[in-house]
Amino acid sequence: MHITVLKKSNRQGLRKLHLSGAQVIGIICLVFSLPFAGIWLGYHWAQPSENETLANQAITDMRGTLIEQQQQLEQSKSDAQLQINALTAKVGLLQAELNRINALGQRVAKLAKVKEGEFDFSEKPGIGGVLIPLDDERKTYRAEDLFRGLDDFEALISDRAYQLDVLESILLDKELSAEVRISGRPINKGWTSSFFGKRADPFTGEPAWHEGMDFAGKQGADVISTGSGVVVWASKRYGYGQMIEINHGDGYTTRYAHCQEILVNVGEVVDKGQVIAKMGSQGRSTGPHVHYEVLRNGKPVDPKRYVNRR
Repeated sequence: MHITVLKKSNRQGLRKLHLSGAQVIGIICLVFSLPFAGIWLGYHWAQPSENETLANQAITDMRGTLIEQQQQLEQSKSDAQLQINALTAKVGLLQAELNRINALGQRVAKLAKVKEGEFDFSEKPGIGGVLIPLDDERKTYRAEDLFRGLDDFEALISDRAYQLDVLESILLDKELSAEVRISGRPINKGWTSSFFGKRADPFTGEPAWHEGMDFAGKQGADVISTGSGVVVWASKRYGYGQMIEINHGDGYTTRYAHCQEILVNVGEVVDKGQVIAKMGSQGRSTGPHVHYEVLRNGKPVDPKRYVNRR
């Protein structure tokens, strides 16, 4: 098969081109295959290369890693904040406990009559020593080390606070015992005018039993309590005139009779050495004095041993 193709030439006019059948078929196939080739090339052009795929995968992995690291960072910040909050709370509790111990220590020092400045809880204790540096690994503090140290410090503070509490209780008991302990005379000024026991009655002259001691003085002189206690009587009583009775606990009671004026009321707590009345001569009395009695478990005992106590 021959096909003649006329080709225009500027010099020779039309030229003839003879194609064989195979060439014609090849041209036809080429023409029909061009669209398919374009589609194939476009598809493969649109598809990423292997390198591009690896690069995209790497970027995706990096983004995932960054997101994970960001989450870990946020979690670390949250955990650190929780530790800071816990540390702040623990330090606050320790500071409050230290303040309590300082106040308790000052009270104990005062009760123990320690000289001022000899054991001062308000001042920091003197500390010092030669500096011995540590290596870098041992020099670094970790959170668990800090919390462990605070726990040990808290246990030490609690132990010291307990010891101070016990010491304060002992000192207070001793001080309370000293206050309650009956001792001394019921007057600041005056003299002993009559003792406990058998004597001649000042009105009849006959032998009689005297259940207390008499302390004479000036009218209106101070009458004082010989021990701390609670007033259980503060009024007139037959033979005693104006009388005060104080319960000191442990079975002990004291009485102060013939008062000109009573200065305390029933139920009132009085201190050792407190002025409770004014000396008088009411009741069965020959002149200004205080009739002083000491009773143990309701029975009068000789006040002399208590008057002479130091």
